[in-house]
Formats: sequence, structure tokens, C-alpha cells
Amino acid sequence: MIPLSPRQLPQFPAVFEWGAATAAYQVEGAAEEDGKGPSIWDAFVRRPGAVRDGHTGATACDHYHRYAEDIALMRGLGLDAYRFSISWPRILPEGTGRIEPRGLDFYDRLVDGLLAAGISPVPTLFHWDLPQALEEGGGWLERDTAYRLAEYAGVVADRLGDRVRRWITLNEPFVHMAFGYAFGVHAPGRALLTGALPVAHHQLLGHGLAAAALRERGAERILTTNNCTPVRLLPGAGEADRAAAEAYDALHNRLFNDPLLLGRYPDLKAYGASEDLDGAVRDGDLDLISSPPLDGLGVNYYNPTWITAPGPDAGLPFDLAEPPAEPGYERTAFGWPVVPEGLTELLTGLRSRYGDALPPITITENGCSYPELDDRRRIDYLDGHVRAVAAAIEAGVDVRGYYVWSLLDNFEWAEGYHQRFGLVQVDFETQTRTPRESYAWYRDAIATQHHG
Repeated sequence: MIPLSPRQLPQFPAVFEWGAATAAYQVEGAAEEDGKGPSIWDAFVRRPGAVRDGHTGATACDHYHRYAEDIALMRGLGLDAYRFSISWPRILPEGTGRIEPRGLDFYDRLVDGLLAAGISPVPTLFHWDLPQALEEGGGWLERDTAYRLAEYAGVVADRLGDRVRRWITLNEPFVHMAFGYAFGVHAPGRALLTGALPVAHHQLLGHGLAAAALRERGAERILTTNNCTPVRLLPGAGEADRAAAEAYDALHNRLFNDPLLLGRYPDLKAYGASEDLDGAVRDGDLDLISSPPLDGLGVNYYNPTWITAPGPDAGLPFDLAEPPAEPGYERTAFGWPVVPEGLTELLTGLRSRYGDALPPITITENGCSYPELDDRRRIDYLDGHVRAVAAAIEAGVDVRGYYVWSLLDNFEWAEGYHQRFGLVQVDFETQTRTPRESYAWYRDAIATQHHG
């Protein structure tokens, strides 16, 4: 399918924000420069077999040195906002205590460059690169790590808060808990299954403590970003399948949205968890997590998840299923099904579930992996998902922005450099940036929205 011209996209509200996103470990490189301490990803990539073909983020896109070139690419797109993450071990090499001023200097330069280009900086405090020193002390299994996140938030806001008014505390805490602590396929590489549940609470507690530190320093808007997925059943599903879907929804979606928006955890008995997550939740924690309310919710969407009842030897109360054969779905190079209407389904479902407790939403990540430079498939993907956001707005959901993942091809975690999500192609041998056809499409789409 060839998408309609950007000029034929629905017209979005004037306040709607168009952006793109990256993350520190995936683009910055300079892994051992200017006093930066090691992160859990610096340690994880050294494990044999942990990352495809032994790739590491040591150089990545060299954004640490080439940020001015990348800001020029953003300005060429006409972006309203750039979502990036700050490298915690670049600021606090041991995760606490000693501050590395050269790390803060880098983000000073980045923020000033963005503002000079007319682009709002939207930093994320924690995008999975926990300082290795904190992991050696227990990482997110330990309650103290939440307090260290608040310490770090205060240090960063003291330097940048005069220019940065909007912050995201966490990126996809579900994925970090599940892939990093439950299944071990991401850093830090622990495989605890349901023993990872305290990680959920400690990340959310860290959000609450960090949000308080940011507000004390004048932050105007505080968000957190959750990876959310519509949970679907296969044709002919029975009661056991529906119970499995409810259990999965509680884990993937509600475990991280309910405490933030409703001040309570969902029922997790299917996982053998008590109401206090086996002692992790203490008096006052949920009030700290949920109040004052979020100023906005970041939602990252890639595809729905199909669920069936688990087999007799399963260690979890659900099984993941392949999408049904009918209707057939296109697949990205990552093998993910392309389901734009799933984004409308997700957004309207959040509005139905949370009602007036749901703050304004920003789509803080949405994108796809395709390798080619003339990436017509990515244009189709973006076109469909932008229209899906428009349909949700038409249905009454308050969506304030859409950020493409990603500005640049980058280090895609356990896949190394094998997945290409960028509007801009990166040659990792030469660091040459080449805008793809989708870059031109997004540029034109933004210009049409800005100029009507």
C-alpha cells in the first residue's frame, strides 16, 4: 500500500507535538570517556552470547561527539521535541555520591543546542543503564536504588532545571523488569521469573521519589513512560485463555499503570504474589507513587500481544501466541506484526479503564525496524500509526504528541546493530548519517501540520 500524501493526513490540534526519540546507551558511545562509570549494559555486553555477534554500545552512533550534527538533522525535520535519556553513570559514576561535572557539561551543551534550534528537550532519567556499582549492591531488587534515583534526579535538575521544564522519570519499567530481571535476556541478566516483582515496585517508588525531587526544583511537567500493549485472544478462545489474558494484562499493563493512576496494584494472585508484593510495599509508598498525579503519561506502542492458556509445565499463568493467520499481518524486520489499529484500541482502552484519572498522553515511542534507505514500508507504518492516533483523538482521548522511535539507527539491545529503526541511516563504520525516505515523509508531515 502506498500511503496518502502527508497533506492528506488528518489535521491535529495546534498544541500537538511532533518529536523523535533516542536513548543514551543506544546512541552516545564514549562509554569510558570523561569520567563515565560503567553501566549494567557495559557489563552485560561482555558476556559471551549476551548480544548478537558480540556487538556493544561502546561507540554506537558517537552521538556524544556528533550531537551538533544530530541536532541539525532534527532541525531539518522540524521537530517540536526531542526525547533523549541521560546516562546515570555519566553523571554519578558510582550511582551515588561523587558527581562527574564533565557528564553534566555534555547535557548542558545538548540542551542549549536543542533550544537554539527551537526544539524542546524532553529528558528521560532512567532508560535501563543503571550504574554497575548499584547493580552490585542489588540493583532494583533493593529499595535503596529508588532513593539513589531521586538523588540523581536532583543533581541533574540542579544543572538543567532552569531550561528543562518537562521530565520523564522511567522508560518502560515493565520491559526492564521482565527482560532484565525475570528472563535475563537484557542487562543485568538475571532470570528470577516472578521473583522479579519487587523490581516493579522499586522502580515505581523511584519514580515517586524522583518526581518529588524534580518538583522541588521547579519542574512543570513530570511523566513516566510505560510500554503498553492490547492483549488479544485467538479465535475460539475459552475460559482458561481469557484468564490467561487477564493475568498477562495485569502484569504488562496494569502493574505499572494502576499504581500511578489509581494508587493501588492489580490482583497478582495468579503470580503467587501478595498484596504487598512479598513485603516490598511499605506504608505510604503508593501515596508517594500516585500523588500528586502525573502531568502526563508516556505510552510506547509497537504491537498487540496474543495470549493463550499456559501448558501444564509452564512457570507463568499465560503463554504467548503467534497472531492468527487470518487476517494476515505484515511483519517488520524484527518480526513484529504491524497493527496500527492496535494503537487506537490501546488508547481508547486506557481512557475506558482509567477515566478522569488518565492524564494527557504522549506517544513517546512508536516505530519499526527496516534496513533499506528507500523505506516505503516504514512510511506505510508511520502513516498508519499517525492515523491511529488521530482516530483515538476523534474518540475523545487526550493525546498531546507523537514521537518516532528512532531518530537514528542505533544499538538495539540484545540485537546489537542488526535492527534498523532510524529515520536516519547510520553507517557504523564511518558514522555517516543518511536520511531515509521516511525522514522526508515525516518532515513533510510535520510541515503540513504546522502550516495547515
